[in-house]
Amino acid sequence: MIRCILALDSSALDIDQVENLIKFCPTKEEMETLRNYNGDKGMLGKFFLELMKVPRVESKLRVFSFTITFSNQVNDLRSNLSTINDATREVKESAKLRQIMQTILTLGNALNQGTARGSAVGFKLDSLLKLSDTRARNNKMTLMHYLCKLLAEKMPELLDFDKDLLHLEAASKIQLKSLAEEMQAVSKGLEKVEQELTASDNDGIISSGFQKVLKNFLDTAEAEVKSLTTLYIEVGRNADSLSLYFGEDPARCPFEQVTQILVVFMKMFKKSRDENEQAADAERKKLEKEALKEQAAASSSGKKEAADADRIKMNFRNQLHAV
Repeated sequence: MIRCILALDSSALDIDQVENLIKFCPTKEEMETLRNYNGDKGMLGKFFLELMKVPRVESKLRVFSFTITFSNQVNDLRSNLSTINDATREVKESAKLRQIMQTILTLGNALNQGTARGSAVGFKLDSLLKLSDTRARNNKMTLMHYLCKLLAEKMPELLDFDKDLLHLEAASKIQLKSLAEEMQAVSKGLEKVEQELTASDNDGIISSGFQKVLKNFLDTAEAEVKSLTTLYIEVGRNADSLSLYFGEDPARCPFEQVTQILVVFMKMFKKSRDENEQAADAERKKLEKEALKEQAAASSSGKKEAADADRIKMNFRNQLHAV
């Protein structure tokens, strides 16, 4: 087991096993007590006797744990950071979303014509969430329904704008604060690795293999973290730029709020669009049914008129024969 720990051999010990070893690892004081034990050391058990041979065994176990989880941790971070970058780019590059926003502004100005708000050059992003609350006098259609109806008639190519925003919903579930904490955890973990590598210089031959494996890990890990840090800084700038794109202050309306508002708007838009289509289908079926009834009535009336005409002809013939 000690050989596996010093070789950082994750094929022999998985993360759960390493974490359990850390839990049961004796403290520095307990280790000193064990070393000074004058009784039968065979009674201490092979596990503790082996641990006593390794300098700073708990520190080495924690380093081992970090090396096992490092790749997954970095990959998850990189994936989340890339999702934020992709979502930001998609929103800012969507011409369809931009046209819809312009249409909403035009509608708002038309509704507020003659008031101080009737010539606005923009609107607060959270106003998008009020489109489903504003209803017509008949209480059947919301402003969101009207927007979808207008677009369907005038600019139907905009109705599927959500297809431009493939990463938006996933990005809305990511907290930048959590990413910052994860970045900090990775950086601190790497510092602990470097500290243990330096400390192991004085361990002697027992840690020579451990040092070699750890140096190789550090060479790769430092490059990974450097690349990740660059991406993290870029994402921070892009996240703020998304708020600014909508004329919002990143401090008051941060990335998380912007994306969550857009996701809710997108879902409300799709719901209203689908409801409009369902209402249109229902109206079309109603008209078709009425047309069929009228056709059936006309057909029935025609048959009745034909029958009446036949009866008149027959009566006329009978009268002729009687004469």
